[in-house]
Amino acid sequence: MRETRIMMGMPITVDLGGAAGNLVARVFDYFDDVDRRFSTYRPDSEISAINRGDIPVRDWSGQMIDVMRIAEQTRRETAGYFDIHRPDGALDPSGIVKGWAIRNAAEIVRRADVGDFFIEAGGDIQSCGRNASGRDWSVGIRNPFHTDEIVKVVFPHGHGVATSGTYARGQHIYNPHAVHEPISDIVSLTVIGSDVLEADRFATAAFAMGRDGILFIEQTPGLEGYLIDSNRRATPTSGFGAFCQS
Repeated sequence: MRETRIMMGMPITVDLGGAAGNLVARVFDYFDDVDRRFSTYRPDSEISAINRGDIPVRDWSGQMIDVMRIAEQTRRETAGYFDIHRPDGALDPSGIVKGWAIRNAAEIVRRADVGDFFIEAGGDIQSCGRNASGRDWSVGIRNPFHTDEIVKVVFPHGHGVATSGTYARGQHIYNPHAVHEPISDIVSLTVIGSDVLEADRFATAAFAMGRDGILFIEQTPGLEGYLIDSNRRATPTSGFGAFCQS
C-alpha cells in the first residue's frame, strides 16, 4: 500500500508491503504529531512556545529533549557546522527533525512486523526489504540543474539516504561560522548513513561546509556521499559506488 500526503510542509510517502491494515494511517498520525510539536511555523507548537519563553527546560517533552540531545551531539561532532540556533538566537531543530521522525516512523512499521517498506519525507528516505515487484528499493539522485533528470540510482539496502541542497529551496542552509556568506560553491550533497537520521544530520552539516563537506563525509566512518558543485561536477566518496549496484 502506497500513499502520499502533504504534511510538515512537504510531501511524505509511505509504501508498505504485506498486510498493512491501519498502519499507514498510524504512521501519518505520527508525522502529524511531530509537526504539531516541532513546527516553527505553528504558533501553538512546543518549539514555538519554547522560543517565546513560555516553557522552561524542566517542562520540555521527552521528544524535545531527545532531539535537542542529538542536535548538541551533532554540533560537537561537526565542529559547529550543525547548529540549531538561528542567528537571532531562536531554536530551529528542523535540520534534524525530519530524519529523526522518519527513523521513528520506520520503527513503528518494524514493530508491526512489516519488513518491506519505504518512507520518504522531502527527499530523505528510510527503506527496508523489497518493493511490490520483489526488487530492491532504489533511490534516484536528481540533477539539480535539470530536476526531471536522474543522474545516479542508489540501492540503500536498508541504509538511510538524505540530500541537502539549495537548488529547490534556495539558500535555506547557512554556515554557522560565516552566517552572512551564502553557500555558492556546491548545490547538492547526498549522504548515505546507517539510518536516515545519521544521513540527515550529517548531510545538513556537510553541506554547510561547502566543498569541504564531501571530505568530511569521506573521513567519517559509516557515511558515503555524492556531491554536485556549482560547476556541474560530481564528486563521490570512495565507497559510494557500492550502493549503485542492486
